[in-house]
Amino acid sequence: MPTQPPPQDPPTNGSSLHRSRTVRVLLWAAGSVSLALGLIGVVVPGLPTTPFILLAAACYAKASPRLHGWLVNHRWMGPMIRDWETHRSLTRRTKTVAQVSMVLMVGLSAWGFRNQPVVLGVLLLAAVIGVVVVARIPTRGANQS
Repeated sequence: MPTQPPPQDPPTNGSSLHRSRTVRVLLWAAGSVSLALGLIGVVVPGLPTTPFILLAAACYAKASPRLHGWLVNHRWMGPMIRDWETHRSLTRRTKTVAQVSMVLMVGLSAWGFRNQPVVLGVLLLAAVIGVVVVARIPTRGANQS
């Protein structure tokens, strides 16, 4: 009589596990690296936290329902993940804070690299990309909380 694989927890938020075990392992690794970068971003100025945490949640949703559930129910990270998964948009205030903080941090960094034109150019290009990416995320009205 063939043995059956153990039952898995159902995926959260209507998402499903990826069929390929290799892809699930790669998604788990990407989610773990992203989570680590997000946690480092809490203390390192200029390194964003929220995008890395959201990326980790997206990777874990397809790789590990248990880890996705842990993130969604986490005391500090859970609210931002649940908000994103519910609305797929940001409030105007959130977008403004993100863009202003990026510009301020890049401005301070640019001053430090003012004598290194190549590094300064890469830094400014990354800042423009970051501001444009945040600007392209749909804006949610204040009454849609």
